[in-house]
Amino acid sequence: MTNLDVLRVVVADDQALVRSGFRMILTAAGIDVVAEAATGAEAIEAVRRTRPDVVLMDIRMPEMDGLEATRRIVADTDAADAPRIIILTTFDLDQYVYAALSAGASGFLLKDVTPEHLVDAVRTVRAGDALLSPTITRRLVQRFAQPDTDAPAAMHRDLRSLTARETEVLRMLAAGLSNAELAQRLFLSEATVKTHVARILAKLELRDRVQAVVVAYETGLVTPRSSPTDI
Repeated sequence: MTNLDVLRVVVADDQALVRSGFRMILTAAGIDVVAEAATGAEAIEAVRRTRPDVVLMDIRMPEMDGLEATRRIVADTDAADAPRIIILTTFDLDQYVYAALSAGASGFLLKDVTPEHLVDAVRTVRAGDALLSPTITRRLVQRFAQPDTDAPAAMHRDLRSLTARETEVLRMLAAGLSNAELAQRLFLSEATVKTHVARILAKLELRDRVQAVVVAYETGLVTPRSSPTDI
């Protein structure tokens, strides 16, 4: 990338009208749309060719869907160089979105997103933050998360690397509490809470707090019946 201030995006959607609309919105905001893709396979090729910062990925595309494309992009790219992937969906709670978050996506957007929200979302994930608010993440995971009974051991070993305080923070994070709410509940400063969250992500080798929530549910640390008042 020649200019570190330029945000580079790939737009993957099988509808040309959607792609052109997103391109116009992003370009008007000074964001560089470096490639478009109509299938998951085209999205993978575009990422390899252009090395974008962010990918807007439609979940339902021909030949290869956005879920499989997300998995392959994350698997094929070093964590430091991997683009942030935002899943595009027509539905508020698409069952595939949870799987996409597990695969490494940083959040999701509805296709009827406003131009302002689209631009903000792209900039948010490029900065390294998760797109979903804790409350929305929890609602999504509660509806679709199922513990992986076939291969949970590695996840549990990772959780055992956490301190008691970090485990407590992860449990509250997964229950939908914001950093401010965590700080108030634990009688800590927000800066200290952010440090705990950063250490959790580092120890569990996770990209962002969205994946931390997913891991908390998949390992059984938090169950779908849990709520902030249960903790």
